[in-house]
Amino acid sequence: MDNFWVAALWAILPTIVVLTLFFWILRSIIRADRNERREYARIEAEERAARGLPPAPAATEQ
Repeated sequence: MDNFWVAALWAILPTIVVLTLFFWILRSIIRADRNERREYARIEAEERAARGLPPAPAATEQ
């Protein structure tokens, strides 16, 4: 019976590893996008303030 559980673990291990890698890669892409959008919004706000323009309207989610 011990041999069955070892074989089952080895059979599922590649799937778990690929799933973990996919999760971390996707998570890092989403975090980078969020940080980049935040930085662009900050830069745009600074530029609008320097030109004396009103703040940009808030983005609405639909």
